[in-house]
Amino acid sequence: MIACLDVHYLENAACAAAVVFGQWADTTPLNQYSVLVQGIEAYEPGKFYLRELKPLMAVIERIEEPICTYLIDAYCYLSQGLEPGLGAHLYTAIHGRSAVIGVVKNRYRRSHHAIAVFRGKSRRPLYVTSIGLPQEEAASHISAMLGKFRIPTLLKAVDRLARKAG
Repeated sequence: MIACLDVHYLENAACAAAVVFGQWADTTPLNQYSVLVQGIEAYEPGKFYLRELKPLMAVIERIEEPICTYLIDAYCYLSQGLEPGLGAHLYTAIHGRSAVIGVVKNRYRRSHHAIAVFRGKSRRPLYVTSIGLPQEEAASHISAMLGKFRIPTLLKAVDRLARKAG
């Protein structure tokens, strides 16, 4: 099973959501989860994981299906030198039980190691990093996800769920 994760922030809380599916080409989730987490840390530049990891772990704890891969809206590594991003911190927090794929819309200034994936007719790529599986394989999976546009359908779905539940 695969799970897309996302977090939507409120004033002092966050709504974390997960959309679970079985195959990369699926268009509808098998299940979905959300959780409201109170007492969220303020954003601290360079330490995004301190804010995001708590709600992500809260929603992961609710998932009943065995997950082999998590997709997040963040980098796994921030640089070619393997400076840990949120994905690496998440991978550590789950004790390496599942792979983590980071899919982001904008290139981070030191992220030239990320693979650019062009989807649909978009001229703007998504940037893919991974931990627990080869980055080329992760990029291939993101390319295979369904959706006519730049953002795959199920990544849009988890974003909507996080916003709606919040």
